[in-house]
Amino acid sequence: METLMSLLVGLFFAIGTYLILTKSLLRIILGTSIISHGVHLLILTMGGLKTGGPPLLGLQDLPFTDALPQALILTAIVINFATTAIFLVLSYRAYKVLGTDDTDQMRGNYDE
Repeated sequence: METLMSLLVGLFFAIGTYLILTKSLLRIILGTSIISHGVHLLILTMGGLKTGGPPLLGLQDLPFTDALPQALILTAIVINFATTAIFLVLSYRAYKVLGTDDTDQMRGNYDE
């Protein structure tokens, strides 16, 4: 199971890197979002099941899940959603003002 998750994390990083290296603002924004989802899966995979007993009296030698990685991932998902939303709004505004979402065409003139 961990091997499958590791391959999925690698696939997310590869897709996100490919999208970030394009010239379209929308693809760059989606690439950063996909990479952050890859990081979430990486944190979840590394958290895994803990051995030993949970920190409760009377329970011993039961597998349990650590809640800290899940809380970190939940917080990161909310932050990722907010940053993606603001990047999309800024990208839309740049498209309305400049008429393009190509980063090469946004650079301006050579004499500036």
